[in-house]
Amino acid sequence: MGPDQALQEVELDNTPIPPVPRVEASSVELEGVSKAFGDVTALHEVTLDARPGEFLVLLGPSGCGKSTVLRLIAGLEAPTAGTIRIGGAAMNRVVTKDRDVAMVFQSYALYPHLSVRKNIEFPLRSRGVPRDDIKDIVPRVAESLQLTPFLGRKPAALSGGQRQRVALARALVRRPKVFLMDEPLSNLDAQLRVEMRAELVELHRQLGITILYVTHDQIEAMTMGQRIAVLKDGVLQQLDTPESVRDTPANAFVASFVGSPPMNILSGTLSESEGQLGVETVAGRVALPASDAALVRRLSLESVLLGVRPEDLCVGRDGALTATVSLVESMGRLQHVTCRLADGRLISVQGAEHVNLDVGDQIALSVCGPLHFFDPVNQLRLS
Repeated sequence: MGPDQALQEVELDNTPIPPVPRVEASSVELEGVSKAFGDVTALHEVTLDARPGEFLVLLGPSGCGKSTVLRLIAGLEAPTAGTIRIGGAAMNRVVTKDRDVAMVFQSYALYPHLSVRKNIEFPLRSRGVPRDDIKDIVPRVAESLQLTPFLGRKPAALSGGQRQRVALARALVRRPKVFLMDEPLSNLDAQLRVEMRAELVELHRQLGITILYVTHDQIEAMTMGQRIAVLKDGVLQQLDTPESVRDTPANAFVASFVGSPPMNILSGTLSESEGQLGVETVAGRVALPASDAALVRRLSLESVLLGVRPEDLCVGRDGALTATVSLVESMGRLQHVTCRLADGRLISVQGAEHVNLDVGDQIALSVCGPLHFFDPVNQLRLS
């Protein structure tokens, strides 16, 4: 019997293992932070904060600067301008090892020749933590991540989800003040991602740790984050709760990026018909409720960008908008219908569960939910 097997058997007895104690969480602040790589500006005057113990998600398309934010916080890159603070202390001149942060990457970055136990122990041994403390810490963390049965295995004998847990455990044993996670679930299959999302949220709740989590998956952002920071082209677009980002997007980009499926955005001109203000779009005329009409009149606009969520479009004979069905996807009780407009643009409709639709059908749509308005020039939300 090898030493790893012997240690594993000790861990698998029925003796209760004390839970991992809560971590001393810290705030993270970026104030006017910019980062340029030669002539390319990756971040432009980004100001945001993660509160102590908060799960903050950085969301945006590939290349928007999300991972750059994490690398700057970790000290792997130096900002071109601005200030980075952890726990209120400026970090610009502090080296990586002294920032008390841990980073979990998209690739698991495990040592293939070491067992799970030794992979988890490695950061403790490299920092000179006493052996008795290591024997106390590692079982607790392994138990919290359901890794106890696998402590004697090598990474090659683990599933993708188990490897990601090992990577998390290796970060947890250091008990850092801040966790930085760079798309840690993107290599997992769909079912595992759902399970790991739940486990990460539960772990955050148990330990009270500060997490900055990078993803391009808006479903991950909406289900995991306490707040979401949406970035585009290195510029912060909105920082708010998931509900506020979805219901009151700051601009047309956020509206069209957040949501599954995302909001439909149509350009249109304003016109009066029989005393009622409406928006003329390529799909037809959308009559505005009194409150929306008052907003548009007050701003004296001739045209707007009109936003409507897919679930706020209804299929029916009385609809003033027309479209052609391009795709019908059954989602159980609901249908997700993709339609093409006269100018070739695609829009989404969700919820037509009792309507039999086929590709090529001409359908009538009406707005049965709230409308959103954006400036046609700067695309900012009108309010």
